[in-house]
Amino acid sequence: MSHFLKIHIQEIVSLSEDEFETVQALFIKKKFRKRQFLVQENQPVNEIFLIEKGFVKSSIIDSSGKEHILQFASSNWWISDFAGFFKQENSSLAIDCIEEAEVYSISFENMNLLCSQMPKMEHFFRIKSNFGYVALQQRILSLMSKTARERYEDFVKQYPGFTEHIPKQLIASYLGVSRETLSRLY
Repeated sequence: MSHFLKIHIQEIVSLSEDEFETVQALFIKKKFRKRQFLVQENQPVNEIFLIEKGFVKSSIIDSSGKEHILQFASSNWWISDFAGFFKQENSSLAIDCIEEAEVYSISFENMNLLCSQMPKMEHFFRIKSNFGYVALQQRILSLMSKTARERYEDFVKQYPGFTEHIPKQLIASYLGVSRETLSRLY
């Protein structure tokens, strides 16, 4: 029985032991190596991932070969190409490991099955989706209206401890600044 998964879910909904066993049976625990992909660009997206351990990023490479990072994720964070997942289309993002990661994945079919059988879990996924929408809106507004220094300070608050695990070039990409500009912000 996954203690981590149970605690994560029960932060939002209470489940009986039987309910949790039903939920747990629809998740798959997976391990990924550093630089291994959870989702590859232009491939079908059939899973979303809850990170238990490790650091993961979602990104896109533009036509000039520059990487743009949309999201970082570590323990208790969900990650996927959500547009590809919910629309059941190919991914426009790549999701790979910055360091080794252990995750719980659930397929599109199993998530829908779980939500139709258990309203508590539909509530859980709705709340998680709402948090994701809020975070995305905050990120877009930050990129539109804040200085590089303010974005860096927000990053340090939102991702405590990440600066020790994530290479500076990746942080710079996430913030939309050059590596040199990031060095001046420290």
